[in-house]
Amino acid sequence: MNETAAKPASGQPDYVLDGADERPILVVLHQESSTPGRVGQVLQRHGVRLDIRRPVLGEALPESLDDHRGAIVFGGPPSANDRDDYLRTELDWLQVPLSEERPFLGICLGAQMLAKHLGATVSSHPDGLAEVGYYPLRATEKGRQLVPEWPRMIYQWHREGFDLPHGASLLAEGDWYPNQAFQYGPAAFAVQFHAELTLAMMYRWTTRGHERLRLPGAQGRRAHFDGRGIYDPPVLRWLEAFLARAFGRKVTGR
Repeated sequence: MNETAAKPASGQPDYVLDGADERPILVVLHQESSTPGRVGQVLQRHGVRLDIRRPVLGEALPESLDDHRGAIVFGGPPSANDRDDYLRTELDWLQVPLSEERPFLGICLGAQMLAKHLGATVSSHPDGLAEVGYYPLRATEKGRQLVPEWPRMIYQWHREGFDLPHGASLLAEGDWYPNQAFQYGPAAFAVQFHAELTLAMMYRWTTRGHERLRLPGAQGRRAHFDGRGIYDPPVLRWLEAFLARAFGRKVTGR
């Protein structure tokens, strides 16, 4: 059976990602054409099943996560501040994983929605800057305790960010948008960036969303592909370790 381990500073595996828990992870997507990308690939490669729901298409979210291993809310075109009924319902639904203390990960929009649910502000950069391309990432001490090795450059595709919610622990920070990753409670995580991006997704995003490449602070299309060739291997290593920590099982005596 394939498995991947998150290793603490001692070098001994602490969490392992495998199919021992047969329940699927709930995956929440915000477009008909969206996929869970490399996050889905990593999970499925290690025997983890996925239950994909798209609330924008009217698909309901479960009232409890008892039948799920955890949940991941991905990004998408909306803003966490939008008033669409399905987004407001999804924001309220975040109380389910929080109250049940079930493993949860919010990515980009999903991270902003978690921050907003927790009472933090989601807003654009005061100078109107967007992060579209590869930008610096710095792990905090808390972040390194969670996963020792973080990438120094990470792929971004956003023009809004979030304040750090009260009671949350900052895991990683950036220059223009200081709050890049946080943990809330024992099992909820949020990341502003896109470690899930596949090469095919980069082609789609930079083609269909080409207007974003002209936003203040955004990088040109060529820089995206050049950056992937340089910066991607550490991102994949981090993703494997992070998913093991967030959704894997703790092991001892290894």
